This record gives sequence, C-alpha cells and structure tokens, in this order.
Amino acid sequence: MKPDSHKLVEAHKCPMSTCRAPAGSPCRTTAGKVTLKYHTARFQLVPALRSELHVATPAVRHPGSAWQALPVQELAAPAVPMEVRLAYARVSARTQEIQSQVDALEASGVHRLFQEQISTRVRERPEMKAALAAAREYRSLGAKVTLVVHEMKRLGRGALELLKVAEELRDAEIELEFLTGPLAGKHDPAGHGAALFAFFAAMAESERDYIRDKTLEGQETARKNGKAIGGVKVSDDDMLATALRLRDQHLSLREIASRLVIRTGKKRGQHPAPATVMRMLREHDEQTATATEDT
Repeated sequence: MKPDSHKLVEAHKCPMSTCRAPAGSPCRTTAGKVTLKYHTARFQLVPALRSELHVATPAVRHPGSAWQALPVQELAAPAVPMEVRLAYARVSARTQEIQSQVDALEASGVHRLFQEQISTRVRERPEMKAALAAAREYRSLGAKVTLVVHEMKRLGRGALELLKVAEELRDAEIELEFLTGPLAGKHDPAGHGAALFAFFAAMAESERDYIRDKTLEGQETARKNGKAIGGVKVSDDDMLATALRLRDQHLSLREIASRLVIRTGKKRGQHPAPATVMRMLREHDEQTATATEDT
C-alpha cells in the first residue's frame, strides 16, 4: 500500500450503506468502530488504487477504536470522475479452460473480475448476478461503468437471454464491451451502441417467432397423426356427454368438473381440472361447427 493511500481513499465519501463515512474520515463498522481496512467500494473510486486488493486503515486512524467523524482536510487528491471496468468470464464445463479469458480481460485493464463455471442453461448464474449488481452500485455513485466480456457467447447462448442481459445494462446505463468476435468493441446503450441492443431485441423476437412456429408445426403434425396435445388424454365419450348435459343445466366449469370422474390412466378416480373440461367442450363445439359448415 502506498504511504498516502488512506488520504486518497478519504478524498471520497464511503458509498457503503452500512458505513457512509464522510470525506476526511476512515470507514466504520456497524458496531461503530474504525474498520481495519477501507471498504472496497470506497477505494475503487480512486483511479490510482484500483489495482489494490485492499487498502488498510493506517495506525494514525486507530483501527478498532470508537469511530468519530474527523474534520475534512485538504487531501492529496480531489475527487475525480472515473470509469470502472468490470469483467465477466464463463465456461460451461469443468473440463473447459477459462484462463485465456481471464488473461485477456485482465490485459484489457479491468478493475474487478467475476468468473464461474456454469452452463447458460442454468437460470441463475451467481457471478453474473454479482457482476451486474456491482455495476449498478458503481453506476449509482456516478461512475461510468463498462461490463467487459471476452466474446458474446459468454453472456448467453440464446437471443432471449442476451436480450435480458442487454436490457439490464441499458436500464442501468452500463456500457458493454466485447474483446473478440464480430461485435468486438464498446457499445453504449445510450449512444451509437444502442444499435447493438436493438439487434439483441430483434434476435430475441426472431427466436420467439421461430419457437412458436416450430411448436405449432409440431402440434399440427401430432394432431394429423391422431396424437393428443397437452398431455395425457383424460376425457372420453361418456365424460363429454355428461359434461354437455351439465352445461345445458347452466352449471359452471368448476361444478361440472366436480361431477366428472377420470376412468383411465394415472389420474383414474380423480376429477378433471376445470381447464380440461373447458378444453374438452371447446373442441367439441369446434368440431360440431366444422361438421355443420361441411354439410
């Protein structure tokens, strides 16, 4: 640690909600003591100290003693606008090598790096979540923040997942930078880089359309082959006849379902769900209407 590091740190107020030490004073614990080292979020506001793992509280500040606010003095370095570069690295399997990503990201001058071994199929990625949380925290302090990734696929494989991350970055006004690939470079969601975020949105919409079309095609093929859609078929002709009779008596779907009993399969002896009854009656009505039109 540099001799005057504590002065550089104390040029800024501590942003930690549990500290909030004013400029000129050391950080404090929740118990009201002087901390043994300055909070990370505070010393990373100082460009000259971003590479430090931590900044210890010097003896002159009496770490461990009762905390008290000190008068603001003329400090060595005024608060200056700064940019925080956060990096995220990921591989899907333990057999994959991640060090090349880490080396490239560190060489690009990042201040903090988050890395994990986890598949993009996993809904919750802890380190990605932590990186975005840290980015939002630094941004709330007025810093310019950039999330740096080696290549696009490290953020996610699918367009829907990429769009979700992109929207989070855009909402928090966080820039995105890819080191390699066709989209290599820095993309500002509020400036010319907004085209990238629009591109993610278009990709996501295209993927949604593709999934929907393939689902409909699969359902239509299944129907033509006489297969039931939406799970195991629980209705039969007798159940349909009973349901039609009860509907004519103006009973609700819930009441109709409570009077029907499934006769086959794993749900034998149970009542069908009201949604099942509604679907059964709707399909009957559609088939009846089609038959009437054909005649």
